[in-house]
Amino acid sequence: MSRDRVPPGQKVTTRFPVLHEGSVPPIDLSRWDLVVDGAVKNSLKFTWEEFRSLPSVKVVSDFHCVTGWSRFDNEWEGVRFSEIAKMCEPRPEAISVLINAEGGYTTSLPLTELLDDDVLLALSFNGAPLETDHGGPLRLVVPKKYAYKSAKWVRKITFMTKHELGYWEARGYSDGADPWKEERYSR
Repeated sequence: MSRDRVPPGQKVTTRFPVLHEGSVPPIDLSRWDLVVDGAVKNSLKFTWEEFRSLPSVKVVSDFHCVTGWSRFDNEWEGVRFSEIAKMCEPRPEAISVLINAEGGYTTSLPLTELLDDDVLLALSFNGAPLETDHGGPLRLVVPKKYAYKSAKWVRKITFMTKHELGYWEARGYSDGADPWKEERYSR
């Protein structure tokens, strides 16, 4: 284990603990859709089959939970967030993105951070379809942030001209969520 991969206050695990707010939602892929709207030139709406047909990539990254565990070398496959941004063409005034998930969960990030090459809308984990407990059928993966920024069960992406706090951020968790700076809670 390489110490330079472990952020301060984290312990490495090989397990993949299941943590989320609320219960696991029932997902009917025949009725599932993903909406992309807000400060964009082209609003988008995908069915499950349409989303699955988008170009996908594999990214191997580490995963850090605010509760103190880190898991190395996770292989995610999905659509780069930057691909969605290219399709919807954010307006110049779009600075932030609000991610809406099943059950009313939200998180938000600056648009510039979501455009990193390792940020995915993930469909699979370690070569298998993403399990519902881990956010399947679709979860956001933002490796440089604590996992509460990697929203499970994503259903809507809204590009915004002002930044809005997400579910945990509005309840005292750090909006920056940088594991290397131990940005766990608002100061």
